[in-house]
Amino acid sequence: MSRPHGLPMTQTPTQAQASAQFTVPAKHPMVMVLGSGDALLRVIEEAFPATDIHVRGNEISAVGDAREVALVQRLFDEMMLVLRTGQPMTEDAVERSIAMLRAAEDGNGAVSETPAEVLTQNILSNRGRTIRPKTLNQKRYVDAIDKHTIVFGIGPAGTGKTYLAMAKAVQALQAKQVNRIILTRPAVEAGERLGFLPGTLYEKIDPYLRPLYDALHDMLDPDSIPRLMAAGTIEVAPLAYMRGRTLNDAFIILDEAQNTNPEQMKMFLTRLGFDSKIVITGDVTQVDLPGGTKSGLRQVREILDGVDDVHFSLLTSQDVVRHKLVGRIVDAYEKYDSRNGR
Repeated sequence: MSRPHGLPMTQTPTQAQASAQFTVPAKHPMVMVLGSGDALLRVIEEAFPATDIHVRGNEISAVGDAREVALVQRLFDEMMLVLRTGQPMTEDAVERSIAMLRAAEDGNGAVSETPAEVLTQNILSNRGRTIRPKTLNQKRYVDAIDKHTIVFGIGPAGTGKTYLAMAKAVQALQAKQVNRIILTRPAVEAGERLGFLPGTLYEKIDPYLRPLYDALHDMLDPDSIPRLMAAGTIEVAPLAYMRGRTLNDAFIILDEAQNTNPEQMKMFLTRLGFDSKIVITGDVTQVDLPGGTKSGLRQVREILDGVDDVHFSLLTSQDVVRHKLVGRIVDAYEKYDSRNGR
């Protein structure tokens, strides 16, 4: 992405410090840059506590350590690029932009994507709401789905593994890249607990598949979903229903894959037909299988690692897009498990 022309900035080093001044283009109201009640400005000031940031009119100045001032400059550049697309900046987006810029500055991996490239990649729009990746790993996960036939999205709760995969599935269906969407989960509770529920087998399984229905309702006109399901264009079914089938011209998502055993995982992977794509999502830290049963998701990475056209996308607590506390909870559990040798 090119730099915005309306944001000139000069840096004047004075010993270990630098000063910078830049102008926000008149077409961007300052409330869009600073946030309502200066909420975005406060996020930036908290992230750069040793840097003095001042605003006068549409002029923003920064004084402090040269590296920090340079990061502030890059941050405002990225914010301008996002705002130019018509997308508003949020406190969360600013925090994630700062994290991405710091990761690039610290050399934590090859970071070629900029925050603006991550935050402006639209996947799907429905009823005035746009679904897009919010973190660098999410963007790379979405890009991998475009490039590979089989993609594994592995990470903790709240990282968007299933939600983004379903958005890509709906996008592929609308673009006529596939003829149908198949959503499936291993029904690990299909024993006595579900057996006590009233109704047919399909009605008993339905509560376990409810999260997939809920995501569909975010992405499609709710009135169209029963019609698409009746026509077989969208199928939501337990994993056991996949046995013996070959799935052509389909976008297939296996959710909660940590609860497959190795035999189920092999069975599912070998359902792949022509012109189809498979996305498998799961959290290897939340296995609900009976004691002693090996998770097919844990094993499959050892088996398929390095196989052409198969990609493993790993998401972490840094990619959690729910309440901030969820990311801290995930980290706390990881530390507990490592201390206890789990």
